[in-house]
Amino acid sequence: MTVKVTAKKMQVEGLVEYAEARLSKLERFFGENFDAKITASSQRGMATIELTVKHDNLIFRAEQSAQDKNDALDACIERIIRQIRKNKTKVEKRLQASAFNSSEFIEDVDEQSSYEIIRKKQFILRPMSVDEAVLQMNLLGHAFFMFKNAETGDVNVVYKRDDGHYAVLEPSKG
Repeated sequence: MTVKVTAKKMQVEGLVEYAEARLSKLERFFGENFDAKITASSQRGMATIELTVKHDNLIFRAEQSAQDKNDALDACIERIIRQIRKNKTKVEKRLQASAFNSSEFIEDVDEQSSYEIIRKKQFILRPMSVDEAVLQMNLLGHAFFMFKNAETGDVNVVYKRDDGHYAVLEPSKG
């Protein structure tokens, strides 16, 4: 288990040791082979913790705010455990079939331009089915997810609609 902690506008005294102790709960799912990235920030007296756990090609993410940073971290860990349990059979099928390849984020690159792009992300598009893309989007907690469609080879975007259903954006062939 590798734990990386980043703090914004707050001290992380004792957070690393506490995080390592609490993240040991995730070892029953991943063994000791996973990476955890914790971003801690403070705003208006509330501590916000963003926890991202990576194991092989799976990415789990949770964000929580609380008065105490330890309470927020505990809530994030519990949310990730719920995500794992909720999607356990789907994730197991993908791992067994070795077909679940998620996008790997390289590194955030800040870039300024005339229309105020405040963040640029680059990632590797790996072939996956629409179902796998929806699962990965839900595990990340995002509203959309870009992926390479394994069936067509085209870049697609899957997103969650306001009515709770999912939709796929595909390029036109003509």
